[in-house]
Formats: sequence, structure tokens, C-alpha cells
Amino acid sequence: MQDLSTLLEDRLRSATAAAFGNEHAAVDPLIRPAGNPRFGDFQANLAMALGKVLGQPPRQVAEAIVGKLDRAGLLSDVSLGGPGFINLAIDPAVLAHHAGAMLADGDGGVPQADKPQTVVVDYSSPNVAKEMHVGHLRSTVIGDALVRTLEAVGHTVIRQNHLGDWGTQFGMLIQSLLDQGFDPEAGASAGELTTLYKAAKQRFDDDPAFNAQARERVVKLQAGDAETLAVWRSLVAQSNTYFETIYGRMGVKLGRADVRGESFYNERLAAVVDRLEQGGHLQESQGARVVFPQGFNDRDGAPLPMIVQKSDGGYLYATTDLAAAVFRVDELKAGRVIYVIGLPQRQHFQMFSTTLRQCGWVNDAVRLDYVGFGSVLGPDKKMFKTRSGETVRLVDLLDEAEKRAAGAIAEKNPDLPADEAAAVAKAVGMGSLKYADLSGDRVKDYVFDWDRMLALDGNTAPYLLYSYARIRSIFRKGEIDFDGFMGDGIAVEEPAERGLVLQLLQFGATVASVAESLEPHRLCNYLYELATRYHRFFEACPVLKSEGEQRDARLALCKLTALTLERGLGLLGIDVVERM
Repeated sequence: MQDLSTLLEDRLRSATAAAFGNEHAAVDPLIRPAGNPRFGDFQANLAMALGKVLGQPPRQVAEAIVGKLDRAGLLSDVSLGGPGFINLAIDPAVLAHHAGAMLADGDGGVPQADKPQTVVVDYSSPNVAKEMHVGHLRSTVIGDALVRTLEAVGHTVIRQNHLGDWGTQFGMLIQSLLDQGFDPEAGASAGELTTLYKAAKQRFDDDPAFNAQARERVVKLQAGDAETLAVWRSLVAQSNTYFETIYGRMGVKLGRADVRGESFYNERLAAVVDRLEQGGHLQESQGARVVFPQGFNDRDGAPLPMIVQKSDGGYLYATTDLAAAVFRVDELKAGRVIYVIGLPQRQHFQMFSTTLRQCGWVNDAVRLDYVGFGSVLGPDKKMFKTRSGETVRLVDLLDEAEKRAAGAIAEKNPDLPADEAAAVAKAVGMGSLKYADLSGDRVKDYVFDWDRMLALDGNTAPYLLYSYARIRSIFRKGEIDFDGFMGDGIAVEEPAERGLVLQLLQFGATVASVAESLEPHRLCNYLYELATRYHRFFEACPVLKSEGEQRDARLALCKLTALTLERGLGLLGIDVVERM
């Protein structure tokens, strides 16, 4: 079934063609939800732009379109406003029919992509032998939400966890571990590895002899030395186990099968440089081999180089990123590649993606998307750190989220059984962390505030989870099987019912817009408005106290709201709870 916006667009395009000729049939009707219910449900703003093309007053253009508009089976009222706005009110029977169809639809009204693609999403990307910290939170949470949304609209998504598992730092760490008699079979915990890494880095900076040994160890690693590789493999295996534990706690869709670290591309780097040279794209700059992406200049206006091979023969991140992009397009057959990385990496992404285009390695049919995001700030509006100035460990955030959620739940509902209280605390804690990250425009920094993210009012995860739980409580109180109940249809009689149904019917379009724009806050804003409208409905329209068909219709509307909240939160990676 087409959504209401699509139906309205089709009718308005047909009316425009009838009024002004087929050459204007493709005009965008510019349909938006009405800001005030007094002016209908939707507003079409095409008359202003079309008036300029036709050289006619916009209101005159709007009147002509309305005169040709087919209202049958869709519209109950059409009016003009201002200089030429077309106000559209949907027939209540149409709203009820679409809501009933949405309730019966296993996809919840989410439209499937016209041209499904293979989409590669690069996100999270922690470093081997180091603990994950607050800096990994946003990439992991945003990437997971985008993966779920893209899958929901029918794309085939390939998740890629581009681990930092290669390079000079591993020569340093492996040499230090071997000096200490490290046993690859025994391994070490993530916390121990982080401490060992810091000590090795200090030694690398302070001890010239160790510095030289570490660099020799890098050469051995690249050459496949058995002793060196054994330690490296132990570090990678131990780190992957640790990462899986963190992802499991967070409910993130990343597993070991999704890992393809820097080491995977090591043997492809020389071929990347050779290919650049053969294509005439490679130049020398101060002994290094570089590419000059078009349109990038330094402060003095000189072309800005992107180094792909250092003067000592070593490769850089740019070389690996070029190799990864080629692999994803040529071998994984991606039609779209999405990079979820922080805003400080914007220029790097722009330079290597421009290089891919100008070299002809990735054509215009392949979409490369940069999903940049701001930083997590502390209460002082500076980078979020511990009181001692250390980077905040991600596991500590997860622990604190569950602890604080458990305290709030114990205060609000002390009668919850212990096992259920623990499950609710995890859902609320993880949900609050994620939602605080996703609910704002991702390009902006946000201040980490436990009290705000765990609040039961406002645009927060607890408010949405409470809204879902409130609906489930209605069914428990009425002794009605939530899963089995369908009712005989949804009625749209009261203004609060109308407002709720209109919001529900925008769910599919909202999900589709997130899959296109890669902006999860649009879905958060939608869900917050849905919960708000549900509470208005609940206050204005008694459910269990109503009778007969009205009672069933309102229960059906409650169920559809709960399912939509559950689906929407699920796309954000947040689990619902039946009681709070």
C-alpha cells in the first residue's frame, strides 16, 4: 500500500498536468505535514515555485490545481491559505484503513527500497591491544543504527570493523612483550594490554636502543617471522574476544565475521601504489610518493599532497583506505560505502574519495558517504575525561549506565523481581546511552549528562520505554493477550485519535528518510512526537473504560503505537521492556 504522501503527490501531479500541461507533471508537490491541524493534515507548497515558472501569481496557480484535483477516496477537504498554500485534509475512513493495514503489515509500514543495493558500512574500528573508550562510542552506536535501518528498507548490508591491527605500534608492543617473556598461549586481558602498551610507548620514546629494536620487529612482522606472528595473533585473538564482549553488552550487530582489519590489506598496498604509478597519478614530494587530489590546497594555496608511501618505503592510512575501498567496490560489489568516522577525519575522507574518483577506480554509480560526528564532551564542555584526566573507558560507561538505571528502577518500582529488574536496568541503561548519542544532530558535539539521559520526561530513552511499557500495562490490566489481539479495525473519530494516526502513518517515510540521509536523529524526533501524541490520546480517549467496537478500535490503536515504538527503537538498537 502506498503511503499517504505518495498518494497525495500522485494526485497533485495529475492535477498540475491537467491544469498546465504534461510538461509540468514532474513538479515536486513539496508536501509537508501541516503545522496546525486547523489547516488540515498536509500542506502542498508547489504553487510558489510553479508560479515563477509560469509567470502567474502563486494563488492563481494553486486555485487552478485545486480545481483539477481528484479528491475521491482520499480527501475530505481542500482549502487555500496565504499566498498559495494548498491545505489537504485526509478522509477519516482513509486514515483508519491505512492504520489498519499498517497494524497487519509485518514490516510496520516501512517501504522497501525500489533498487536494493549491497551497502558496506565501516564503523566502530577500535585498536587491537587497547581498551575501547568513549571515543569509540559514537561510531559504534551510530553505525549500528544505520545498519539496522538500511536492512529494514531491504538493502543487503555488509558490516566492516576496520580494526587497527597493523603498523609500527605493534613492533613496539611485541618487542616489549618478548623482552618480558610473554607467552602467546596465555595471552593477557584488555586492561593488561593497555597498561603494557603505555609502558612500551614510553620506552619507545625514551630508549633509542629499544626504538631501533622495535622498528626491526616491525620488519619481522611484515616478513612473517614465526615468533613475531605468534605474539601478534595472540594480541588479535585476545582483543577480538574483548571486543565481542563489549558489543554483546551493547547489543551491537558486530561480530568476528565482520572484522577486516588493516592487516588484511597489507599485501594489497604495493599494488595500490603500482596502480597509481601506472595511471600517471603518482608524484614525489620530499622523498615521499604522493597523490594530489584535485581541489585541495594548503594555506599558501599550493596543492595539498596525500602521502601513500613514505620515503622509507612504509605505507600510511591513506594507502590502506584506498585498498579497502577498491576491495569493497570490486570484490564485495558494494553500490554504496558508508564511513562512520569522526569529523576530524573529514578532509582525509574527502581526499582519498576524490582520489578514487579522479583515478577512475570508483565510478559515479557507486555512492561514497561520509557519516561524520562530533565529540562527547564533559560538563565543562571539554573532551570527556575522568577526574584524573584519563580517557573514559567504554566498559566503565556501560557499568555506570546499568548501575544508575538500576537505582532509578529500584526507586520507581521496588516490587520488580530481581531478575526482571536487572534486565530492565540493562535495557534502560544501554538505551539511554545510545539514545543520548542518536537523538541530536550527529555532526554536533554533545555534553554527557547522566541526569538528562536517564530522565523519565523529555526526549529520552526512558520516556519512550515508559510509553511502550504503559501500553503493555493496559493490556495486562484488561487481561488481553497483546500478541494475539488484532481487533476489527481502527477508528478515527476524535482529534486525539486523528493526531496519533497521522503520526503513526509517517513511520515508513521517516525510516526511509534515515536510510537516505543517514541521520538517526530524524527517527528519534519521530518517536518522541509519537509518544507525546500517544499520551495526549490516552488522556483524551479512555481505552478500557470504553465499550464495544470503540474499545477494540482504541486497543488496536494502542497496539499499533506499541509496535511502532518497538520497531523504531529496535532500529536504534534499543530493546523495549514490558514493565519499568
